[in-house]
Amino acid sequence: MKVEETKLKGCYVIEPNLYKDERGYFFESFNEKVFNVLTNNTIHFVQDNQSFSVKNVIRGLHAQSGKHAQAKLVRVIQGEVIDVAVDARKDSPTFGQYVAVKLSAENNRQLFIPRGFLHGFSVLSETAIFFYKCDNFYNKESENGVLFNSPELNIDWGIEQGKEIVSEKDLILPTFDQLFRK
Repeated sequence: MKVEETKLKGCYVIEPNLYKDERGYFFESFNEKVFNVLTNNTIHFVQDNQSFSVKNVIRGLHAQSGKHAQAKLVRVIQGEVIDVAVDARKDSPTFGQYVAVKLSAENNRQLFIPRGFLHGFSVLSETAIFFYKCDNFYNKESENGVLFNSPELNIDWGIEQGKEIVSEKDLILPTFDQLFRK
């Protein structure tokens, strides 16, 4: 497994070792012991989630706050997405910065997003199945989020402007500055 820290401290791109032969391939998508050693973390995931989305869908930017904050390990089982993590830790030197990583069923890359980050993704392929592990249980009262096109963040989602498919709930989220720089 190859693990590389992004420009955002604690946020990692992970590439599993792929074993191919005439039958197909095999890879270990997660091993808690190896993951914790390579990332210098102690993570124990308690919940797995999966979503199906069509081309041009943007989901996010979402987070949970307080004692219900979640770290996530995300990957794509089918299709291709741009996955985005935004550092929302006010005491971080990279507060307000983001990373965008292409994840696909072909490249098998994963992104580890620590607690204190906003997260979202956009679908580049006709459809995508997105899978992620969380280290804390979902809690509706702890939900928060930021508008996907917050001008302060200037995220390139890889989708032509005006063609985005975004939920009503996500369209009424505050901008990054409205939520974090009041």
